[in-house]
Amino acid sequence: MEIDALCLAGSPRLAGERKEHIEILAAAADPLPPIIVHRPTMRVIDGFHRLRAARLRGDTTIAARFFDGDESAAFVLAVQLNVTHGLPLALADRQRAAERIIVSHPHWSDRRVATVTGIAPGTVGEIRRRLGPGATAPDERRLGQDGRMRPLDGAAGRLRAGELLSENPELSLRQVARAAGISPETARDVRNRLRNGEDPLPRSRRRDHEAEPVHDITTEAGGGSGAADGTGSGPVPVPPGEPTALRLARPATRTRVDVGPDRVVLVKRLTADPALRFSETGRSLLRLLAIHAVREEEWDAIIGNVPPHCSGIVADLAVQLADMWADFATRVRRDVTASVG
Repeated sequence: MEIDALCLAGSPRLAGERKEHIEILAAAADPLPPIIVHRPTMRVIDGFHRLRAARLRGDTTIAARFFDGDESAAFVLAVQLNVTHGLPLALADRQRAAERIIVSHPHWSDRRVATVTGIAPGTVGEIRRRLGPGATAPDERRLGQDGRMRPLDGAAGRLRAGELLSENPELSLRQVARAAGISPETARDVRNRLRNGEDPLPRSRRRDHEAEPVHDITTEAGGGSGAADGTGSGPVPVPPGEPTALRLARPATRTRVDVGPDRVVLVKRLTADPALRFSETGRSLLRLLAIHAVREEEWDAIIGNVPPHCSGIVADLAVQLADMWADFATRVRRDVTASVG
């Protein structure tokens, strides 16, 4: 198409195009790849450097493909393409693009915005908080990477998942996720927490919900009976001061009398054991345990900052490592039982 018919405006690059990159493209003998053009406005979406290189070579036409979406969708495409190929956007460009996308798509989740802009979901969350109320969808829901709308506050979904798993532990993670409006990975986390006798809400979210009004769950669950009958059909007694989430989602057949020492404390205790300290395999085991003995808040921070393009690989590795640790635990218990017997 004719180069003079195209509009060069709205680039996600704050500093504009790089002269040296234009010269490199202009000197290339091969034809330039097609640029992407927004048909309604004839504005270049992707290919600013290629267009300027074509002009530098004296070309009057350039290969192009058209995009027919609206302008906000065109900008999202421009950012996405410039993050994944060609001359990458600078960090400042990606952060500024995230601001613009959050404003134009307030219903998008932090992770979805992060996938487009190539920054961490935690950084997107910080940008959203800085932008204020206008950066949040009015209905308090967000569109995830899987195309599904989920509540902004996932606590309600976690609590519902806890109830479902308490009533029927045999439900699959996908069944729980679908019924509670959460992701299967969140359902997995809730299930693991319940198995460990923990609250289905992470500590940070639990503090927020403890400040909210609490319904009398014992009355609702038992129709006013007020006491558990030990069969799982009556309400679960609630100790004074119990976190709200536990009032809703504690399994009726399981009581949490003693959670046990903190993981960090246990690892420190093992570190002082001479039988482990003074052997090579013992020291290797201590190093592995120390790596995993981070506190819940640290895990939350790590999860929130996993780069979107690595999330699939990280999740798969985490599952593989979890299976290895589960097998390790089984073999250790079996070997100890065999030696005692």
